[in-house]
Amino acid sequence: MKEKAILVGCQLPHDDEERFTYSMEELASLAKTAQAEVLVTTTQKRPRFHPATYIGKGKLEELVALVDELEPDIVIFNNELTPSQIRNLSKELDARVIDRTQLILDIFAQRAKSREGKLQVELAQMQYALPRLVGQGEALSRLGGGIGTRGPGETKLETDRRHIRSRINEIKQQLAVIVEHRSRYRERRKQNSTFQISLVGYTNAGKSTLFNRLTAADTFEENLLFATLDPTTRKMQLPCGYTVLLTDTVGFIQDLPTSLVAAFRSTLEEVNEADFVLHIVDSSDANYVGHERTVRELLHELEVEKIPSLTVYNKKDVQHPSFLPSPKGEHIVISAFEQQDLERLRHGIERDMLQLMKPYHVAVPASEGRLLHLLKTDSVLQETVFDEEEHTYMCKGYVFPNSPLNGQIQRYTARKGEEKTDV
Repeated sequence: MKEKAILVGCQLPHDDEERFTYSMEELASLAKTAQAEVLVTTTQKRPRFHPATYIGKGKLEELVALVDELEPDIVIFNNELTPSQIRNLSKELDARVIDRTQLILDIFAQRAKSREGKLQVELAQMQYALPRLVGQGEALSRLGGGIGTRGPGETKLETDRRHIRSRINEIKQQLAVIVEHRSRYRERRKQNSTFQISLVGYTNAGKSTLFNRLTAADTFEENLLFATLDPTTRKMQLPCGYTVLLTDTVGFIQDLPTSLVAAFRSTLEEVNEADFVLHIVDSSDANYVGHERTVRELLHELEVEKIPSLTVYNKKDVQHPSFLPSPKGEHIVISAFEQQDLERLRHGIERDMLQLMKPYHVAVPASEGRLLHLLKTDSVLQETVFDEEEHTYMCKGYVFPNSPLNGQIQRYTARKGEEKTDV
């Protein structure tokens, strides 16, 4: 059964009208994702947030009347509330009070499937709850269930701060072990010189849909915010036959709480280890420019902007009338449901990948079957011609500079007349 919600926003002087309106619409989408039914949205313009109640006295009286009339289960505020604001609002309103951060945490709690995802959500919940336990007293008894209270952290909210701090340390230790395992897997993939591609983008840009179409995987995809939380990696074959690894990652969002970025840092490290980044942008969204900027800023924070990338403007079949691709960097406009577009994207990835590789031209003796096999699997082999006189295969293609194959290729580097082509 859906919980009924009232949304409350406060616009400050530095918030332009368009950004603020979009932020409130996004809050409504988040509420929908958390299985809430939005009854009404109310907003106020103020020079600053009221230190005690977030909104002004008159607006609070109006909100109290709205709550009495509509009897919602929950009132959701668009900004992160301080402990005292939550306490004061809870005294005034006959409904559960949560903020944007708690709402996002609740969605993450619903979406987390892996042990790492659940631990990361619990860590973020604990870090959020710790300062808000001070002096709340009876207010804690209101957190009996529903949006903003779900997930592995819910049973811990009524424990004392010492218990919470010890649980935070325990989770961090468990996450450190998982991060170590993950980094070992990444190292192994690096040693095998596998080309790794990460899909990044604003939440609900269509990353999982594209991921599924490119890899024939069955990742959860739906028109909801944060449909994907746990990173998934699958193989994808490029037109030249070379196999790469594609990773689907958690979506970004504007004003993503710092605690969540910190908690999901190990997940986002998958992006840091990528050889290539596909930045997916929803071209049907009116605020696609803001989405693109938000993701670029977060990638800058993660120090990922140096990794080669391609911007993929998705959903061209329902493109926004005012859509114009950004002049920055290389881009491609596609629909994840068009096979022809997917092929164009694969060719685009292949073209960019070849630019990161070095050409080779070698004469491989027919007896070197293992090397011939490795050239087919671990490099982009474009041409093979058998020389009957020399009993060798003349091979042309591309190989990564850090590939272990380079040493073997050097031994058989082919000569073209007097000219030697080095890798």
